[in-house]
Amino acid sequence: MSEALTILHRDEHLVAVHKPAGLLVHRTALARGEREFLLQRLRDQLGQRVYPVHRLDRPTSGAMVFALSTTAAARLAEAFTERRVAKRYLAVVRGIGPEHDWLDYPLREEDGSRPKAEMPAMEAMTEVRRLDSVELPVQVDRYPQSRYSLMQACPVTGRRHQIRRHLSQRGYPIIGDAKHGKGNHNRFFKERLGCSRLLLAAVGLAFDHPFEAYRLTLSCALDVPMSSLFERFGWGGHLPVNGAGLSAPNPEPTA
Repeated sequence: MSEALTILHRDEHLVAVHKPAGLLVHRTALARGEREFLLQRLRDQLGQRVYPVHRLDRPTSGAMVFALSTTAAARLAEAFTERRVAKRYLAVVRGIGPEHDWLDYPLREEDGSRPKAEMPAMEAMTEVRRLDSVELPVQVDRYPQSRYSLMQACPVTGRRHQIRRHLSQRGYPIIGDAKHGKGNHNRFFKERLGCSRLLLAAVGLAFDHPFEAYRLTLSCALDVPMSSLFERFGWGGHLPVNGAGLSAPNPEPTA
């Protein structure tokens, strides 16, 4: 029997949970041979139907919101589509990442029906900030030391694999990223540091509640492998905790 999912917030309209790394959200063409999906696990745990309103890649862990009615689903999906949801991710990358930067490289769809080169380049923007870094006295690449950074990433747009592709294009691939990362660093973390997962987690979401007059801010803790790594690197002060906060909604923009 599967372990119960961690509930970050629940009311009559929506529920927010911690999606474990490696778990698909729902059945797709990628789900060959898979028997477990977040959607079904949450439905069974709550004993009611749930509706997905956004997505997280399979290897990414973190905060995910589901609606509890079709009306709530429509309103929440619209908020995500219209970029009215603030998102915060933490990622461990190779190298000393930029202190603060806006990554605005357009991205082509990777998994479309046509070859990637034929797909249109779409606007994509991610704000990144280096929170911490570490230098290890281990030669993984061509240098005698290996340096890694803890990056905060806040995507403005929501392209597929956006954070992973943006950081890789900027020269700071996320550890554990088999498609856009570097194999020798991924192997080092897996074999020497006990981290075989993609080191990317959705740790924060904030949006105006679709029915109530408040803004909901969600915080999601890291799983054991990432938490242990943070402690080992001296990054314990950056560990997020599970929680939900209510505040006044964002004011309507003035004309």
